[in-house]
Amino acid sequence: MALKYLHTMVRVKDLEKSMAFYELLGLKKTRQIDSEGGRFSLVFMAPPGQEDCPIELTYNWDGDEGLPSDSRHFGHLAYGVDDIYATCQTLMDAGITINRPPRDGHMAFVRSPDNISIELLQNGGALEPAEPWASMENTGHW
Repeated sequence: MALKYLHTMVRVKDLEKSMAFYELLGLKKTRQIDSEGGRFSLVFMAPPGQEDCPIELTYNWDGDEGLPSDSRHFGHLAYGVDDIYATCQTLMDAGITINRPPRDGHMAFVRSPDNISIELLQNGGALEPAEPWASMENTGHW
C-alpha cells in the first residue's frame, strides 16, 4: 500500500500571530482557503522547495475557547535546520521562549503561540556545544 504525507493540521486561536511564528521558522504561505459557510480559514505553510510538506493552520472565525490548551495528545512537529543556534537566536530575539535549549548542538524545543510543541533538529551532525546554549536551563516543558 503506497502512502504519501499530505499535511499536519493544527487549530490556531490567532491566525496572524501563528503565521508570523511559522514565518520566523522559514515557512511560507502556499495557499489559503476561506469558507464563508463553515466560518473558517485554512492556511497552508511550508518550507521553500518543500511545498508538498505543509502544515495546515485551521482558524475558526467565531473563536475556539479550547485554545490554547496544554493537551499532549498532539505530540510535536519536527523541522531540520541548518544552524540550530542561529535559528534559536532568531526565535529568542522575536520573544519566543526556548523551552529546551540546544545544549547538545543538536536538538531544541519551542512552542507556537497556540502551544504546539516544535522540535528543531540540526541538519547533519551536531554543532559543538556553545554558550549561552550549553548552560541554559529548560523553561516549561515541551
